[in-house]
Amino acid sequence: MKDLRIIFMGTPDFAVETLKAIIENNYTVVGVITAPDKPAGRGRKLKASAVKEYALSQQLTILQPTNLKDESFIAELKSLHANLNVVVAFRMLPKVVWDMPDYGTFNLHASLLPDYRGAAPINWAVMNGEQKTGITTFFIDEKIDTGHIILQKEVAIHNNDTAGILHDKLMTEGAQLVIQTIQGIANDTIVVEPQSKDTTFKTAYKLNRENTKIDWEKDITTINNLIRGLSPYPAAWCQLYNKGVSENIKIYKAKPIDEVHAFDIGKVIVEDSYIKVAVKNGYISIEKLQLPGKKAMESKALLNGYTFYRDAKMT
Repeated sequence: MKDLRIIFMGTPDFAVETLKAIIENNYTVVGVITAPDKPAGRGRKLKASAVKEYALSQQLTILQPTNLKDESFIAELKSLHANLNVVVAFRMLPKVVWDMPDYGTFNLHASLLPDYRGAAPINWAVMNGEQKTGITTFFIDEKIDTGHIILQKEVAIHNNDTAGILHDKLMTEGAQLVIQTIQGIANDTIVVEPQSKDTTFKTAYKLNRENTKIDWEKDITTINNLIRGLSPYPAAWCQLYNKGVSENIKIYKAKPIDEVHAFDIGKVIVEDSYIKVAVKNGYISIEKLQLPGKKAMESKALLNGYTFYRDAKMT
């Protein structure tokens, strides 16, 4: 069995579960690389990443480079004498970093590669109405998410799953897949497989203002999937026109209702403390939303102090 000296690279909560599993399985982590502290909150005080906070609790060596090609950082990296890099939810690495350890650098990606390469695989799987997705470990190469596959595992997506729910499923399953991958590398039992050259795979484009906006002219299922796939972050949004004023709102939770009606698309109907928006073949019943400058609220609570007038419409 190989004696592994691991450097872990990651930043958000998604990565913490994996680092925790590596530590709990008694592997040697000689260093943790994470993003620099960033200003957060009203006071704009510097806040450490989730990975850094956990690494501090375990008294691990922490590096927070701003430039991954910086000579002093590369020298510090070499001084740790790692022979395996494990990457989870981190930025693109230069070759001088991923090619350094003897046993390579592998990444955990939250999809069944080659489908959903890119920045937001969890969101897009839900937004596209997939019934399943998964997790993949693969060796990093020159391009993004294209390296040889080590292990994969399918994970079901249920009809009511949001991106947040799926995130937590993949986070847990991903940690275990990383442990299996490390075990395989230590025991020299892994068999890698090149990714398909097929170019018809689905892409996980970076989320932006355009692809997170609700188009109420779309069918009821597409709209519902968009809302689920963007909840809780960054949240689907649209414009609410109410009493002559138009403003942007966010919708975090909704439910599709299949029902024939004669309302115009986007018409807002308030009924029995429920907010419904007319769409093709039914309604989107909004259960949680956020008005500008306000906190996200359950619809029933919002209606206690907010009035939708007869001209109310979502666009």
